[in-house]
Amino acid sequence: MEATARITAVPDGLGGTRLPVLESDGPLALRRTRAAGAYARVTVVGAMSAPLGGDRLAVEADVEDGAALAVDSAAATVALPGRGGAHARYDVRLTAGAGACLRWLPEPLISAHGSDLRMTTRVELATSARLVLREEQILGRYGEEPGTLTTRLTVHRAGRPLLDQELSYGPEAPGGWDGGAVLGGHRATGQLLVVDPGFERNPPAAALLGDSAVLTPLAGPAVLVTAVAADALVLRRVLDGALQTFG
Repeated sequence: MEATARITAVPDGLGGTRLPVLESDGPLALRRTRAAGAYARVTVVGAMSAPLGGDRLAVEADVEDGAALAVDSAAATVALPGRGGAHARYDVRLTAGAGACLRWLPEPLISAHGSDLRMTTRVELATSARLVLREEQILGRYGEEPGTLTTRLTVHRAGRPLLDQELSYGPEAPGGWDGGAVLGGHRATGQLLVVDPGFERNPPAAALLGDSAVLTPLAGPAVLVTAVAADALVLRRVLDGALQTFG
């Protein structure tokens, strides 16, 4: 299956945001949901099981100058094996213009046993744009070994690289992914990225957040919180704490 869902957010001229493009496709159903303030809110609803092996799925969101968009999801995304053993792809492409605000806060991605998913998230930000982005990966459902999962997050600000990282887990990943230098036996991992022009004047300092999370200032007005945990609930608590502080 190939499917691409698209969102375009623009100012409505009254202090809010409207959505001239809200285009669902295949298993990616987009619904406008209740929001507060200037933000328009879109919830991604899974219309069928996906991604399966061989699927090619994508979500594109364009937040134009001065608009504010919050995107979440109704439930976790579960990567499942498909027939033939082909890997699946899930690509997220985000842009935010001058003075725009984008909050990308989906539910976790679960890598089920036997699955093979390659996921990329690419973000293009104007100099004055603000971004809050959360990613969470759960390696295996309860009592099962994980599938193979490769994720890459690339963020550019004003055309210059801000963050580019790739992570791989599971049986087809390079050795050591489950060792003490990476997950240390944990099965939930995630990160919160906040890009805020205000950090240029008052950048946060690096800090440990509990026993298994760290806040790292980036070479730009941004911070990255990275965490590992025993399960999804503990992971979310850590990232929510950081979100309340910086989001």
